Amino acid sequence: MVNDDMVEVGWSTYCTLANIYRTNGLNTEALACLRSAETKLSPSGRLGYSFVMTCYAALNDSKGVMRLWEASKSVPGRIPAANYMSAILCSIKAGDISQAEWIFGSWEAECKKHDVRVSNVLLGAYVRNGWIEKAERLHLHMLEKGARPNYKTWEILMEGFVQSKQMDKAVDAMKKGLSLLKSCHWRPPIELVEAIAKHFEEQGNVDDAYRYIKVLQRLNLTSLPLYKSLLRAYINADVAPPNIPEMMANDQIVMDKEMDQLVIRAGKIDIACNG
Repeated sequence: MVNDDMVEVGWSTYCTLANIYRTNGLNTEALACLRSAETKLSPSGRLGYSFVMTCYAALNDSKGVMRLWEASKSVPGRIPAANYMSAILCSIKAGDISQAEWIFGSWEAECKKHDVRVSNVLLGAYVRNGWIEKAERLHLHMLEKGARPNYKTWEILMEGFVQSKQMDKAVDAMKKGLSLLKSCHWRPPIELVEAIAKHFEEQGNVDDAYRYIKVLQRLNLTSLPLYKSLLRAYINADVAPPNIPEMMANDQIVMDKEMDQLVIRAGKIDIACNG
């Protein structure tokens, strides 16, 4: 079809061929297809540029990503934030965070309002690389510029704080994320929810552990592992717990053998206290 002069081949066809070559390990052929795709792009629309950029990112070709990004600037009109986000993400996927930071800087120079959806892309890259200090600096910078963190901002920071064992900061980020639930349908990842419960458990912090589970109850986020963690917090603190089996029954969570054993252990605390 590509060699048929009677058929008009567009950028999307070349991108499809490039992806087929890439998935079969033929990267040289894939790059050749993307070069051909570039010649078919229209100066009146940005969609093609973004699509070809993602194909270069899949091939870890950061130079190709940047070339398409620069070429896309020839399209008339203001560049939308979504296009900056796409270019930053493609640079990150291509393994060039410095390039992503440069594109972010160019967005900052042009933007009228600091939108955390753009910074969240870079924030996520920092956390995935274990650069929590850089992530915090970027977060504070956005706050100084008047940006309003969204649920994804807090989720990314939570992940970074949990990874770096800064659990007090993780708890604070969780609180701020949960405070936004009235305006969105976000739910925090269960592994982060459980990590914070584990923190309260290890600290024997029964007051915060109990308050935490009550918040999670209202959001239908409770689970058997979370109730086990709550009960272990009481056991670690040597404090008689509330009626946790009743709380579980209200949440329609079924006990297992391990939970039965924890209840027995906690019951001994209750007896000792009454004695």
